Amino acid sequence: MVEGYLSGRHRSRQRGSSIEFHEFRQYTPGDDLAKVDWRVFARNDKLFLRTFEQETNLECHVFLDCSASMGFPENAGRLSKLEYASFFAASLAWWVISKNDRVSLTMFDQGIRKFLPPGSTRKHLNDLLSLLENNTPGSGTSIVETLVRAQPLLKRKGTLVILSDFFEDPAALFKALNPYLHRGFRVHLFHVLDPAEIQLEDRGLSRFVDMENAAQLTAHPKALSEAWNAEILSHTRALRSLAASRSCDYAMTSTADSYFSLFDRLRVH
Repeated sequence: MVEGYLSGRHRSRQRGSSIEFHEFRQYTPGDDLAKVDWRVFARNDKLFLRTFEQETNLECHVFLDCSASMGFPENAGRLSKLEYASFFAASLAWWVISKNDRVSLTMFDQGIRKFLPPGSTRKHLNDLLSLLENNTPGSGTSIVETLVRAQPLLKRKGTLVILSDFFEDPAALFKALNPYLHRGFRVHLFHVLDPAEIQLEDRGLSRFVDMENAAQLTAHPKALSEAWNAEILSHTRALRSLAASRSCDYAMTSTADSYFSLFDRLRVH
């Protein structure tokens, strides 16, 4: 399904005598060993890859929020935010690697839980899919802390995709993104929310529990809906405005909608 939808949306690397050699690039774990220049290795005992002028040379860095709030809703008969984001991350990784480009995965909550460096091999994809399949929601969230700690891990600029419910101060978030933007990263913020968060369900007296700090509130959703809707609107407007001012892509998506439209945003921006 993903292959059919994305067919023709990204020019893959080409091989053959018509492509001119560009430069050597040092090997990093996850690279395809078939592209190693073994004659260079024989001379200096170091692994280098040959790159070519027509290679797209894309690196895609996926940041997946695995905090407790991403586990919402629990046992509701529909995808949680984490499941939805994980399915998209898996599809995106498959797409990138199918074009012989490289993808990394950073899973985080209050900090980095797991980092898989960029790679483009079938084994790398299997390792990434295994991490996603065995993942569970963690504790609180700090996208800011994660971005700060991830800076030295991403050696080369590329496309940065953050999948989160973005319960984070927008100003602090973009301050943490500034070093990436200065290095030339393309940034996509995909704001994943459940329909019940976008519009509170009217279901009588309810108990609301914060999934990250266990705080509780008992109230009628009707009594909260106006203030909640205003808060969500204000928060998303701030994210969208700051993203536009820094030439970042921002999109809010509901877990009730197909994530295929997010691929179109990656293609256009």
